[in-house]
Amino acid sequence: MKLPLLTALTMVAFAANSVLNRAAVGSGSIDPASFALIRVISGVVILCVVLAVRGTPLPLLRRARVPGALSLAVYMAGFSLSYVVLDAGLGALILFGVVQITMFGWGAARGSAPTRRQMAGAGTAFAGLMLVLWPGPGSQTDPLGALLMVAAGLGWAIYTISGRSEPDPLPATAANFVLCLPVLAVFLVNPDMFARPFGIALAVVSGAVTSGLGYALWYAVLPRLAQATAAVVQLSVPIIAIIAGAVLLGEPISALMVVAAALVLGGIAWAVTAPRHAKPGT
Repeated sequence: MKLPLLTALTMVAFAANSVLNRAAVGSGSIDPASFALIRVISGVVILCVVLAVRGTPLPLLRRARVPGALSLAVYMAGFSLSYVVLDAGLGALILFGVVQITMFGWGAARGSAPTRRQMAGAGTAFAGLMLVLWPGPGSQTDPLGALLMVAAGLGWAIYTISGRSEPDPLPATAANFVLCLPVLAVFLVNPDMFARPFGIALAVVSGAVTSGLGYALWYAVLPRLAQATAAVVQLSVPIIAIIAGAVLLGEPISALMVVAAALVLGGIAWAVTAPRHAKPGT
């Protein structure tokens, strides 16, 4: 029971980032730039504490730090800025769909030829994503907010891909957080920034607990999970965020959201559970 419990706790932590960000920024308790910066600072503190306890050095001077820090900054900025207008569940669905589709496309471009089942699953997920992103008379998705979350998803996908070669992801994550901070500061610091105690508290929880400790827990659990299991279990993150957003923030769950979530998550599940080598005719 220990592994399933820890895995479930990690997924809740990941989904909580969307709810915390939306609750803080959407309520006007903090501006998105301040939230992103406080989140990263809190993550730096907790991750460096974990490394100090482990006695692990901080690997700042590595070639992988450049794409890692820059892509993390894009993710952090896009994530926070988008939640000015997006609901927590919708944002999580867009983020997750973009990340998974991007990584699938990257694998295909690198020579990992997809099977028909994988292509069908990815196509279904993409159709679901387009359902919530496509502007129209009945659309409830803010175009700029959606675009910012798409950028966040691309940033996180690049961050994940660039970190695959890291021998120890935890110190690499801490180093990327440290180097991400000045990049964010250059682009986000402005004279209109504000932060009230409630917003600061949520940003600290998001950075230190659901991001910093959440990532540390995920890296501890990940080696004990099969690759397909690790991919499928993450499908729960947007669902948790949608439900939590409805219960805690009073966000509506529309029929369009339900259909889109079913297409995105079902398509990804169908793709990631496909055998690596398809049999003839399959």
